[in-house]
Amino acid sequence: MFSRALQRSWQAGPRPSTRLAAVVRPSNALAQQQQQQQRHHSSSTRSNVGVFTPASAALFVATGVGLFFYFRYEKEQLLVRREEERANKQYGRPQIGGPFNLLTPDGQPFTEQNLLGKWSLVYFGFTNCPDICPEELDKPVFISVDPARDTPSRVGKYLQDFHSSYIGLVGSYEATKAVCKAYRVYFSTPPNADPAGDYLVDHSIFVYLMDPNGKFVEAFGQAVPKEDIIDKVREVVNEWEGETGKKV
Repeated sequence: MFSRALQRSWQAGPRPSTRLAAVVRPSNALAQQQQQQQRHHSSSTRSNVGVFTPASAALFVATGVGLFFYFRYEKEQLLVRREEERANKQYGRPQIGGPFNLLTPDGQPFTEQNLLGKWSLVYFGFTNCPDICPEELDKPVFISVDPARDTPSRVGKYLQDFHSSYIGLVGSYEATKAVCKAYRVYFSTPPNADPAGDYLVDHSIFVYLMDPNGKFVEAFGQAVPKEDIIDKVREVVNEWEGETGKKV
């Protein structure tokens, strides 16, 4: 009887394999959940660092190099356009100025090369001029159109009444004629004028603004106020410096 009761108790109670399966299943589910979390974390990490992949880095470098050459090209084109604008402004201007060979009050040679590298205001006149001409002589370069009477020393003494920075230039009749022709200045001094004679000299009264390259910029007539000349000079100097990037 005891063995039968034991057999019925064994058959009626839970079997060990069933309990073991119940324990194993939760463990497998937890492992799967951890694996899914690890895959999700790995995917998120790859997403965060994706911009630093070799392909992305190469694209970034290529874009930077392309922008560098693009902006350099645009800068070169801007300089070309500015140079073309300057050339267009020069085109159509009268050809004023050119080679000349004169003397300073101390007898030193002075040519158009001495005017290069700075702005110049060039004025033509003579020392025996009526009062109107000295009133106009607020200019740095004075070229005499009376070579018979205006010696270097006389011109030097004449300019002392104005400012020490003025440059006085004189020359022979042929040299005077050549520089007047280059600047399109009319003067009536005869070639055989008597230095002791009492004669008048008629001449063009203009002030010529020349740039640091020796190119003509503007001519100011006798009626132009001094203030307008100053404003115009300041304007063209600022424009030239902006176009060339130079200051003189």
